[in-house]
Amino acid sequence: MSKRVVITGALFVCLAIMLGAMGAHMLENKISGNLLEAFEKGVKYQIYTGLGLIAFGLHADQLPFKLVAFYALNLIGVLLFSGGLYLYSMYESAPFLKNMAMIVPFGGTSMIVAWIIVIVQLIRR
Repeated sequence: MSKRVVITGALFVCLAIMLGAMGAHMLENKISGNLLEAFEKGVKYQIYTGLGLIAFGLHADQLPFKLVAFYALNLIGVLLFSGGLYLYSMYESAPFLKNMAMIVPFGGTSMIVAWIIVIVQLIRR
């Protein structure tokens, strides 16, 4: 087991649940529908990533490769993708946050590359 990977995954899931609840109760009437959808997309992908980290972290000792790149790329991915969407969704209140949308694709790419690395590693072994 990789304790660090599992803890990070659990923190991602916990924070996503908290943010999702906040979005549902506090933001619903404060931001437009499309921005609420963007916020919710950030929550979903943060949960998906957290669950992936937990699953792989729990079985890290059984894998024929290290999770260093997978972990780092998913960490960066959540910060840029989900974090970027959270900040972007607030741009009606703070217009300077609209530019945060530009970092979101880099986070998505980071998460995709993380999974491609895992797939390639599993095929190779």
